Amino acid sequence: MSDERAERIAEFVAPLRVEPGSKVRLGRDFDPRYRAGMKKREGKELLRIGVSLLAEYQQRLAAQDTYGVLLCLQALDAGGKDGTIRHVMSGVNPQGVRVSSFKVPSAEELDHDYLWRYALRLPSRGEIAIFNRSHYEEVLVVRVHPENLVRQKLPDDSRGPGIWERRYREINRWEHYLTDNGFKVVKIFLNLSKEEQRTRFLRRIDRPDKNWKFSAADVRERGHWDEYQHAFSEMLSATSTKWAPWYVVPADRKWFGRISAAAILAHTLMEIDPQYPDVGKAARKDLLDTKRDLEREAPAGAPADPYTDRHPPAGKKRG
Repeated sequence: MSDERAERIAEFVAPLRVEPGSKVRLGRDFDPRYRAGMKKREGKELLRIGVSLLAEYQQRLAAQDTYGVLLCLQALDAGGKDGTIRHVMSGVNPQGVRVSSFKVPSAEELDHDYLWRYALRLPSRGEIAIFNRSHYEEVLVVRVHPENLVRQKLPDDSRGPGIWERRYREINRWEHYLTDNGFKVVKIFLNLSKEEQRTRFLRRIDRPDKNWKFSAADVRERGHWDEYQHAFSEMLSATSTKWAPWYVVPADRKWFGRISAAAILAHTLMEIDPQYPDVGKAARKDLLDTKRDLEREAPAGAPADPYTDRHPPAGKKRG
């Protein structure tokens, strides 16, 4: 990654990364209002760079057709997951991106292992898949609400002490398996403060155009704030690995959260560094033969090749 843009992006995302093996206490270690000393005006330029890089590298990812990327987004209600997806992916080809949202599991999903429904939505090679909430719900919501664990129909000896540590190990191994097979896993936690969540809930109530986004159940879930903070801290500590690290993105300022998410995903693609495939000598000869045939068909007065006329090779002037 010799590109100056790559160095700038890497420097920006480094403070957001959860060091593998570290013990995280969310309230102590990560500030939801952190903005790296940046002003919103400066942030817009960095977001533009990030979105531009995503568009460039997504094309290369699809053309190479070797790697896939799974982006996992986790947050509490009103954390900004939908807005992050909308803004960060604004410049990419929608054919190469798939977004999956995971709600309460269906009866069919409960008849399988807890990772089954997530495995069905993994990316193909050349594709970016986004999980709007992810398999980490299984150590967050299910942990805070143990009645959900009962619904998963586990054998009695699988629901005892140590279940969360076991699930952390299983998830880490699953993600290691994915990365070994060419599927990069990047994980973002949008870190929202309790006061900012309260403000966003009130905005959804006060604005008629936002009423549809509000649910009284979200406020009831807010009553478990401390339990969720503990569950998030444990999850980040146990599952930020060298092959699939967590990034904690400050989410109180939406603009900074979006910049951070774009930078993290761009950084991931730059590390993969996908390349356009070499078509080979025989295919290249066919291309050049076809090019000459098409150039001979040019009408009188028209350039033989309008593209090269508008984009002459370096060092040559237009004719």
